[in-house]
Amino acid sequence: MSRFKYPVDTDQFQRIREDGKVYVDKTDLLFDLASRYRYVFLARPRRFGKSLLCNTFKAYFQGQKELFEGLKIMDLEQEWKTYPVLHFTMSGLKNLKVSEAKSKLETMIRGYERIYGCDPLSITPGDRFRGLIHRACEKTGERVVVIIDEYDAPTMRLLYDTEQLEAMRMMLCEFYQVLKDEGAYLKFVFITGVTKYSLMSIYSDLNNLNQISLIDDYSGLCGITQEELDTVLRPCVEDYAEGLGISIDEAYAVLKKNYDGYHFSKNSQDVYAPYSLLNALNDRATSHYWFESGTSASLIEHLKHFPGFNPLDFDGVEVSLEEFNVPCENASTPVPMLYQSGYLTIASYDKLLESYTLHFPNYEVRQGMVDSMSNYLMDTDDMDRDASILAMARALKRGDLPSALTELRSYIASLPYDIITRKEWMAKKKKEAFYKLLMYVVFSLLNSKVDTEVKSVLGRADVVIKTKNDIYVLELKVDDTVDNALAQIDSKGYAIPYEADGRQLTKCGVTISSEARNIVHWRAVDNEGKVIDEQKYE
Repeated sequence: MSRFKYPVDTDQFQRIREDGKVYVDKTDLLFDLASRYRYVFLARPRRFGKSLLCNTFKAYFQGQKELFEGLKIMDLEQEWKTYPVLHFTMSGLKNLKVSEAKSKLETMIRGYERIYGCDPLSITPGDRFRGLIHRACEKTGERVVVIIDEYDAPTMRLLYDTEQLEAMRMMLCEFYQVLKDEGAYLKFVFITGVTKYSLMSIYSDLNNLNQISLIDDYSGLCGITQEELDTVLRPCVEDYAEGLGISIDEAYAVLKKNYDGYHFSKNSQDVYAPYSLLNALNDRATSHYWFESGTSASLIEHLKHFPGFNPLDFDGVEVSLEEFNVPCENASTPVPMLYQSGYLTIASYDKLLESYTLHFPNYEVRQGMVDSMSNYLMDTDDMDRDASILAMARALKRGDLPSALTELRSYIASLPYDIITRKEWMAKKKKEAFYKLLMYVVFSLLNSKVDTEVKSVLGRADVVIKTKNDIYVLELKVDDTVDNALAQIDSKGYAIPYEADGRQLTKCGVTISSEARNIVHWRAVDNEGKVIDEQKYE
């Protein structure tokens, strides 16, 4: 058991401070934001500390000075005035019908009306909110602070339900319009969410928000930076290493592989996913905490509307800002949702071309995506799937590529027939995309068993598998020939990086027939092109 107390069960700033739990001090950034802006919007993936930040702002504006003793803000703030704070957490409105969401919003408003009074003539949420702001300002003599956490929670699952989405948008618009109209009564407005707001959606009238999500200076505002892990959290990493019986350097490597890799601006700090990192430190273990903390149902539902796209292909995609930082409801590809939800992050920025390269931030997210896609694509028993993956891994580790491909072919044949007949995969081109994606997912599942890479749009081979004695470079083709697959390996130089490795290098072309619904031909050759093994199925 760790000797430190981590805030893995709470996002309440007051409780964290009073209970002596680990807290990474970002109050200098909080002070800077509150001093610099009046309307602020921050987008970050879920489980990234947005709610803790909101609760910290709340404690600060409520003048709870005692909670900030020893923190950076004590050298910056001199007045410690108390302001009325209206804090709305919109996550309670998700997965609700519009009438239910409205009722729950009214319940939140009613809680503040008990403090500041109410006007019986005000009926709608917007009118009651407006009255609240006026009365809070009049009663305290101070302008009001409004904090809205997870603004997009009510609409995330409604992107493809036009009627419900419009009804929810209208209800929320009437509420949020107040923030623009009553600016004279407002001291500070802070809004968080996962997805970028849309000028055509619920913030159509609130056009004075300062969007800080892509500003370098605030890239580490949520999450744990590499610098913070190296300094203030180093004792925690030492404790983690001791618990696992590994060196400190090895502990840093494990944490970096699994939970690091997020970048939120052109010159972003290196950021770790805080929920996963703190849980790993607390448990002195390694697990996929981010995906275990919630389902990816909304992502899968979103991807169903882009059946021709392979989300794994976007690992390494080069795009302009306008291609990934746009409202999800206006997007022509799944990239904005993948980025804004935290499945992709910024890998680099090309100043000359003004383009960004995106990738999966770490092993945890990539494997979580693969598991989600496998559940969606395969619709089979997890035990059967895992047994097949283990059988493939064992064959590869002993250098038996034919047995691994035979196992793969048997597994594909066992998949339910109606998977490929789903409406979203009926077109021929989309059938090809389905089988390509299926193969990528299967090989990606091997990542936990053998060292496996999968294709990116930057031009790597479809699959590279590394074992103790062998390296296999595979190219997958759908409704094509193994000759073309092997020719692509050679023409693109996919095997060249591994020629000096010292392990046995094998190139393999694999073809799938969308009509036969399986592998129909594969050929393995050595680096000189000599055939090692080949199998063609009638």
